[in-house]
Amino acid sequence: MTVLTRPRPKLHGSPRHGRGFWLIAAVYLVALAFSTVPTPLYPLYQRADGFSALTVTVVFAVYAIGVVVSLLLAGPVSDWTGRRRVLQAALGLEILAGVVFLTGTALSGLIVARFLTGLGVGLLTATATAYLLELHTAHRPEAARTRFEVVSSAANLGGLGAGTLVAGALAQFVASPLRTPYVVFLILLALSVVAVAAAPETVTAPAVRPKYRPQGVRIAGPRRTVVVATASAFAAFAVFGLFTSLAPSFVAGALHHPSRLLAGVVVFVVFGAGAVGQSVSARFPIGLAAQAAGLITLATGISTTSLTIFLIGGAIAGAGAGILFKSAVGTIAATAPAHQRGESLAGLFLIAYLGLVGPVLGLGLAGHFVAATTSLLWFTGLLLALLGTVLTVDRWGTN
Repeated sequence: MTVLTRPRPKLHGSPRHGRGFWLIAAVYLVALAFSTVPTPLYPLYQRADGFSALTVTVVFAVYAIGVVVSLLLAGPVSDWTGRRRVLQAALGLEILAGVVFLTGTALSGLIVARFLTGLGVGLLTATATAYLLELHTAHRPEAARTRFEVVSSAANLGGLGAGTLVAGALAQFVASPLRTPYVVFLILLALSVVAVAAAPETVTAPAVRPKYRPQGVRIAGPRRTVVVATASAFAAFAVFGLFTSLAPSFVAGALHHPSRLLAGVVVFVVFGAGAVGQSVSARFPIGLAAQAAGLITLATGISTTSLTIFLIGGAIAGAGAGILFKSAVGTIAATAPAHQRGESLAGLFLIAYLGLVGPVLGLGLAGHFVAATTSLLWFTGLLLALLGTVLTVDRWGTN
């Protein structure tokens, strides 16, 4: 006798979590976009206050230091205080930074504003990533994590690229190029605060609050997996750091293209390619090969002072970096236990942002003694060596 059984119905989560997923994705994009608004404006700041390319590097490093400090001090906090509270604090810091940017062009104000921006981004990145994963899971309990991986990574890189493009366009075509971009983004950040308030919380506060401790570099998972993921994130952010700090000055100086819009487009191309790469693949070998090929092409563009080849190399390297970063985030999010997810992602972002600041500071110092083209060629060579090391650990390392 055949027993007929009904197929098991698919589980569907709350529509409120689905709406919250897209709200937080938009907040993530806006907050990261704000962090790159000064990038195409650095040549204007240099002319207004008379500081050098090395000073631009220091200003950029202050931002990255702010990110690292924030991750160290508050990385795991959202795991027990809630995602919304931490995101609102992060947005508050970015709004304060926007107000400081509007007060003037003096170097001291720029440094303070960049440090505040870094603190906000450090609070936001790991928290928003963990939040998106939890909202995705609550909305689609049986679905794969593909939507989360694509959207979270695209919001991150897409936001970084969009900030430079919008700021470059506004600086090129509207009055007050060192004011208008910040006014626009202050409005968007205020709307983001409202969006966070409308999203559902995903963390239940523990009965006994854990004892506060600063975030170390603690990432749960097998050792080799963690090493490959963190080194990949470091290498990816080193490329992004180059294009959000010194690339606009290099394009305006060595390549003789001073357009503010072009400066924004150059950075947007790299981050846009990264976002597109993430939507196409999350495979570590493809990302590694693409970033290596892009760096070789980039070095050719630097050597020949060709803007076209420089852009092509940046796009290929950006696509590879995007894939590597997506692979790293997906790996850590999948291997870390739920109660350590925020902490582990914070550790990953901490190492990634060290990749953002370390190589760029080295470039700035080297550029003080050798030609910009020489220091950039050194940069590409060292990154290629790092990618080779990551491949070796992935293929022949032990857990």
